[in-house]
Amino acid sequence: MLKDLITKNRSYRRFNQSATISTKELNNWIDLARLSASGQNAQPIKYIISNEKVKNEKIFSTLSWAAALTNWDGPIEGERPSAYIIQILDTQISNQFFCDDGIAAQSILLGAVEAEFGGCIFRSINKAKLKELLSIPDQFEIINVIVLGQPIEEVVLEEMVGNNFNYWRDAEGVHHVPKRPLNELIWDEQLSMKFE
Repeated sequence: MLKDLITKNRSYRRFNQSATISTKELNNWIDLARLSASGQNAQPIKYIISNEKVKNEKIFSTLSWAAALTNWDGPIEGERPSAYIIQILDTQISNQFFCDDGIAAQSILLGAVEAEFGGCIFRSINKAKLKELLSIPDQFEIINVIVLGQPIEEVVLEEMVGNNFNYWRDAEGVHHVPKRPLNELIWDEQLSMKFE
């Protein structure tokens, strides 16, 4: 079951924009993040949520979409996210977030996938513009923006050929994501010495 959720949890970039996500659902997914592990148990990450049109448009305008898809400027109107969760560091609690952002984002996205939604984590953000547009106080530093919605794109995992890790879309719009084979990820000193 968990492997199915993880496999289904892809970086989706096109959504059915008319499929709404409630504030309750966003809060439930943040609660999953709250219950997840935190470095030193400091829990310095806070969250800004959005699921309404005007605020969504402001957040959307600050994001850079899919660098590997050089001929694509991002989703068109109607295919944009229905909701956003912005992870922010509360510097009055800590000046670092360790790996908390990734742990929390994965928990949020797994909750979204379980509810038949999906999303993508963005770190390519015009942070100064986003802080200004949302009037985010100086004590908070923007870490990531998680975009969320009902995916309308098909994402296919496939074996990586050579070292070509770039994702791509075919003529039918199917999004292909190469993954390294498991045996390339596990390093064993004893095994490597046999091949010297």
